[in-house]
Amino acid sequence: MRLTLARLPAWLLSLWLLCGAGFAAADEPQAVARLVARVNDSTATLTAQQRGLLEAKLSAFEGEKGAQIAVLIVPTVKPETVEQYALRVVEATKLGRRGTDDGALLLVAKDDRKLRIEVGYGLEGALNDATAKRIISETIGPRFKQGDYYGGIDAGVDAMIKVIGGEPLPAPAVESLRARAAVDDNFETLLFVGFILVFVVGGVLRAIFGRVLAAGMVGTAAGFIASLLISSVLVAVLIGFAGFIASLFVGLFAGRAGSPTGAWSAGGSAGGYSGGGSSSGGFSGGDDSSGGFSGGGGDFGGGGASGDW
Repeated sequence: MRLTLARLPAWLLSLWLLCGAGFAAADEPQAVARLVARVNDSTATLTAQQRGLLEAKLSAFEGEKGAQIAVLIVPTVKPETVEQYALRVVEATKLGRRGTDDGALLLVAKDDRKLRIEVGYGLEGALNDATAKRIISETIGPRFKQGDYYGGIDAGVDAMIKVIGGEPLPAPAVESLRARAAVDDNFETLLFVGFILVFVVGGVLRAIFGRVLAAGMVGTAAGFIASLLISSVLVAVLIGFAGFIASLFVGLFAGRAGSPTGAWSAGGSAGGYSGGGSSSGGFSGGDDSSGGFSGGGGDFGGGGASGDW
């Protein structure tokens, strides 16, 4: 009996520590949901077709306006509030463009019956707290009360798009990216054509017309081809001059080597060009990755509104 009484304080202390550990674990925030698309549903509330329709709508709006809207449906955000959880999600994903901060998140905590529209700094003028609150209470909430989750989200997204659509924002960078890709493609074509002109065609012309005249013909051809691929006349002239100098230099090197084919054989390790050409694979890979979904670096400060149904 004495032994039992002596151990009682130790038992009580152990029980207290176990209870404290349990409460601490219960209060630990859950992991932030990863946004892998514009519409993310971990509750199977939406059908595949409904997700596809919303995704297409948000993708088209992003391509037209530049602003980035995402939808996230989770079972619960507990033990956090819906405001805390939403802010953690957007801080992790960085919705919207860097510097423009035009991202917005529609968060639905289904089991908690909580809603949140989180708004980036750049949209707080148009999609302000009062407007976000009205969209939740007048557009989304009533439909949710009737069990129409897709209808509520679809109508809420439409309302957000309408409000954001009236905000003056920088134009999307899609066209500039396409233009840059076209320039890269043309540059690679010029490299290939220039290689053929200087080393192959130039070698034949040097054997017939001599080094200087052949270099002039190669430079003229290079400038003409460049003018077809690039709209700038000045750039075409510079490329033609560069072709002339390159052909002249290769011709001089070939002359010292003793035969025009010597230069082709020495430089014919076109592997140098081939290695450079492989860089297009890197560009293609980056372009392919743009097909996925990711935030653009936008910032959030807690603007928006919350509600329930």
